[in-house]
Amino acid sequence: MGNRAKLPRMDDLERLREEIGALDRTVLETLNRRLELVQRVNRHKQETGKPLIDAAREAELLRELAEANTGPLSERAVQGVFAAVLDVMKQESRGEARAPEAGPRAVEAAVGSLAIVGTGLLGASVALAAKRAGVARVTGWDADAETLREAVGAKALDASAGSLREAVAGVELVVVAVPVGVLVATTRDVLASVDANATVTDVGSTKRALAQDIDDARLVPGHPLAGGATGGPARAAADLFDGATWFLTPVASTDVSRVELVERFVATLGARTIRLDAETHDRLLALTSHLPHALANLLMQSVAQAGDEALGYAGASLREMTRVAGANPVVWADIFVENGDLIADALAAHGEALGEVERALRDRDRAFFERWITEAAQTRSRMLEYAYRTEARMLNRIRVRIPDKPGVLARITQTLGAAGVNIEDFELRHVSPEYGGVLVILVSGSDNAELARTLLRREGYSAA
Repeated sequence: MGNRAKLPRMDDLERLREEIGALDRTVLETLNRRLELVQRVNRHKQETGKPLIDAAREAELLRELAEANTGPLSERAVQGVFAAVLDVMKQESRGEARAPEAGPRAVEAAVGSLAIVGTGLLGASVALAAKRAGVARVTGWDADAETLREAVGAKALDASAGSLREAVAGVELVVVAVPVGVLVATTRDVLASVDANATVTDVGSTKRALAQDIDDARLVPGHPLAGGATGGPARAAADLFDGATWFLTPVASTDVSRVELVERFVATLGARTIRLDAETHDRLLALTSHLPHALANLLMQSVAQAGDEALGYAGASLREMTRVAGANPVVWADIFVENGDLIADALAAHGEALGEVERALRDRDRAFFERWITEAAQTRSRMLEYAYRTEARMLNRIRVRIPDKPGVLARITQTLGAAGVNIEDFELRHVSPEYGGVLVILVSGSDNAELARTLLRREGYSAA
């Protein structure tokens, strides 16, 4: 007992706490004074046209502070604390820290009442987005009672109905969100059940069957380019359609005023509409969506034939190319059946192209491959220009090796966000628990890219 260190008395604890509190207030005063000085510096830079962010100066400052540190803080702690201070100062200077949170969308609801037939991922997301947009009443029905219960649990519906007819009674708009295998039959049932003034639309991935089998002025077929590899109302989100493309493929007899109503409704959900005929829609989707899914499944089947040895040594490129392999079998089996002829045509054309590649491989035709790869790169660049609405030459890829531990991605995005560098896109490629992974960041503009590389290197990351 005699050698045990004495615990501080209660009055000593209070004194220590008071001293810590006083230091905290001093730190707060110092930080506020620092922000005032930073704001003055930024005003001067704006007046003289100098860049607001000087990454080299920040890195030098952090080195100086680490060298001046006498402990007990570690060098890593000093770097972390002051890097965070620098980031917060940038945020405060740009007014982001006190920016009001985004509220509900400032739009007027296109309809007052809505029914969702099929309350899975897309149906429940339409319901949530409609409620966000101010639709007064959203009812729903699903042939699967459990899915309907989940949609109610996700607060997507104001009321669940015991039958399709009950769900659509008296509503202004009905959204049919069922698998395409039962889309035509369900849409027929809906049209037979709704009031004469109601409008009916859908979210099916194929459109020709509706155009060929149903001729009704109240029907406005549609298809949002949104969703996921797995479904269910538990994954539904009100913002699923923000910025999304939403195709509308009116049938021959569709009332134009109803098309305009659906366009207004879709706009309140956050999406933008494009009118296409059903044939064009299915042909485009066969190439841009359905063919990639078919090829991803084919590639996984081919690799599987080589056994676990091939799977165990699979590289990042295989994982990237097969991300959509195995997507919802029920949904995708219907798509392959409904749009099978056009997907088969796309596969046949792809097969002919593969024949050319095989010939060039056997002939060791280097000129062919140089031309082939160059053409692919140019086409992909045009695709990225459409996706990011900027010239391909402005897009810069930054490769960052990251350790396999929590918080790394948050730190990287916080660092770039605080400096005003917008991440257009990113890819995360896991290599192994020992190596970690590779984060590929896409930013627009060479200045932003150079700033991002400098900031990331300051944080101790490679940034190639």
